[in-house]
Amino acid sequence: MAFWWPLVVLGVAFAVCRFLFMLIPHNVPSIEVDASDVLEDRSQTKENSYIYIPRKGKMAQADKVQCYEPATMKYLGFCEALTPEEVKEHVAQARDAQKIWASSSFRQRRQFLRILLKYIIEHQELICEISSRDTGKTMVDASLGEIMTTCEKITWLLSEGEKWLKPEYRSSGRSMLHKRAKVEFHPLGVIGAIVSWNYPFHNVFNPMLAAVFSGNAAVIKVSEHASWSGCFYFRIIQAALAAVGAPDNLVHIITGYAETGQALVSSVDKIIFVGSPGVGKMIMQKASETLIPVTLELGGKDAFIVCEDVDLATVVQVAMRGALQSSGQNCAGAERFYVHKDIFTAFVAQIVKLMKSISVGPPLAGRYDMGAICMQEHSEKLQNLVNDAQDKGAEIVFRGSFDHLGGDIVDQFFPPTVIVKVDHTMKLMQEEAFGPIIPIMKFSSDEEAIKLANDSKYGLGCAVFSGNQKRAIAIASQLHCGVAAINDFASTYMCQSLPFGGVKHSGFGRFAGVEGLRACCLVKSVVVDRWWPFIKTVIPKPIQYPVAENAFVFQESLVEALYGLNVWDRLRSLINVVKIISEQNPKSSNVKKNQ
Repeated sequence: MAFWWPLVVLGVAFAVCRFLFMLIPHNVPSIEVDASDVLEDRSQTKENSYIYIPRKGKMAQADKVQCYEPATMKYLGFCEALTPEEVKEHVAQARDAQKIWASSSFRQRRQFLRILLKYIIEHQELICEISSRDTGKTMVDASLGEIMTTCEKITWLLSEGEKWLKPEYRSSGRSMLHKRAKVEFHPLGVIGAIVSWNYPFHNVFNPMLAAVFSGNAAVIKVSEHASWSGCFYFRIIQAALAAVGAPDNLVHIITGYAETGQALVSSVDKIIFVGSPGVGKMIMQKASETLIPVTLELGGKDAFIVCEDVDLATVVQVAMRGALQSSGQNCAGAERFYVHKDIFTAFVAQIVKLMKSISVGPPLAGRYDMGAICMQEHSEKLQNLVNDAQDKGAEIVFRGSFDHLGGDIVDQFFPPTVIVKVDHTMKLMQEEAFGPIIPIMKFSSDEEAIKLANDSKYGLGCAVFSGNQKRAIAIASQLHCGVAAINDFASTYMCQSLPFGGVKHSGFGRFAGVEGLRACCLVKSVVVDRWWPFIKTVIPKPIQYPVAENAFVFQESLVEALYGLNVWDRLRSLINVVKIISEQNPKSSNVKKNQ
């Protein structure tokens, strides 16, 4: 007891000191970001506002990206569609800045994160409103998907980022006992990212934070469907970088179309892409020309499995959030619902009951549960999926309406829809919908649910609900996907220590977590002498050039001495190794004497 008592006292003292240290706030400066030109003019009337009517069909490469509010079609402005030459210039500027930033301290990088975090917390409403105007999502959905996820990522990087980027020592193995083995993580250079429109704030900050914290520069192409907000969010990043004395041009936001994205892929040291499988394949093809690493997050068709032993009221609320968040604008959307036959009718009834209370409308015009569809002509695609399902026997049990919107309704809204009697011959159960549609299919056994869930070309995530946690875990462990939530939906992404990504047509590679952070690095294996300069590498005499006659016998004995399964065989071989070396050394010394 006398021996342990001082250790206990020291441990308690350390814990108390650490707690008191946590109470001391960091000195984090505030930054000013001009938002005067992005705030909605509340005095503007419907009569004098500019209503933008986008052209239908595929358009040729334009020199400007026109921006408008999906929910109201109000014109927001335009961004330049950069040419390949302009993209290369942006990357060149970022590359020059990165050479300076690569030697920055982790202390400086953490301060950059704290400044961002402070600004985000103090300006939540502004950030969410801009996201809402550019994508049509509600303020609550923007808070959940834009603010919380980004704050969680920043907090994780502040807490653990440096630890995972420091050299990591590994075992050196039996033959290299006299060496120390480690892995070093160096910046790659310029990280490129081409991101989707569904989370315009988080999709910019997610790759930028990992890139900059790991010592890289970042050039991010925002979607042509959400360029307006991306340009404002860039101002926040610029102000925070300037506040910590980072070099100019370390981070760039670029806008444009396919040609702009292709030029970015050709110019950077790694590309991160968030989008569709079709475009992902083109990204891979372009990246193969320069053989740069690629991370692809290509969406999903997540299965939402509900066993018969659940708390139905709770699961229904989670199901609605998973299906309807941002009108289906979530990168891991629940799009296939499999419900046990014993509770199927009750589940559908509660979903329909809750659906009837859902309000749909322009998200900033009032308190609405669901906003607009962001992409032009996407409503037509969703209706085609519903029509195909109906033609093959599906039944619509609920479909919302927009009667309360009157003549202000535009094509960017789609009524929340519940469909039953669906099967896997229907496109609705196979293609990514990205819309407020809940197709519900019944199953009879866990094995059937697993088979149905795995019958998809996508493999991003899943959610499994059961009153028996072991049962839910067992089901989820057999689903071929990258992330799984047990008795919850999409909670894996809020754990930013975890990697995020999928398999099959959902892509490969990971962002977030240790894996995502280190994916922004050149991973270098290093071996050094453990007891330098006292013990150095010397080639054993039998295998020095010219090799001795018994060189192979020496190697055989050495291999068995190191890796033999029987300790006595290893000892015998070790004795033989020593014997061969001792016999070889006198011969060498005699040769030298004769010379």
